[in-house]
Amino acid sequence: MESSVQLNTAMSPQEKAKLNMQVDTFNKSLAVNGRQAQQSLGKDDFLKLLITQLSNQDPTSPMDNTQFIAQMAQFSSLEQMTNMNQEFGKLNNMLVSSQAVGTIGKTVDVDVGGVKTTGTVDAVTYGNNPQVRIGNMYYDMKQISAVYGE
Repeated sequence: MESSVQLNTAMSPQEKAKLNMQVDTFNKSLAVNGRQAQQSLGKDDFLKLLITQLSNQDPTSPMDNTQFIAQMAQFSSLEQMTNMNQEFGKLNNMLVSSQAVGTIGKTVDVDVGGVKTTGTVDAVTYGNNPQVRIGNMYYDMKQISAVYGE
């Protein structure tokens, strides 16, 4: 007796859709002319659009002055918000570092993966992610669950 097994190599519509989505996602992640695809526009992109708009406008019917001033005001606002955001990031880093310094000499509880450790902070590190030293181990500030007075 011979048994013949037929394999179904045709893809269902769901499998085709899933494959197409994976291919599209991969293609969008590729760099084009050295640039990565982005989901948002920055101030440089806004300025490029404005320059392109100005250079390609109809000379017989130029952009209205009020439109131009409004777009320049939007660009200025965007630039100021970007600068403020950067400064707030710096301020946040300083506050977290200051908070870390405030724990020196204090007894703290540190939660590492559900295991609680208690000890006295004897040193701290600065930077974007300050750490406290308890004994010979460094812990992230985020891991401190309690601080006790002297």
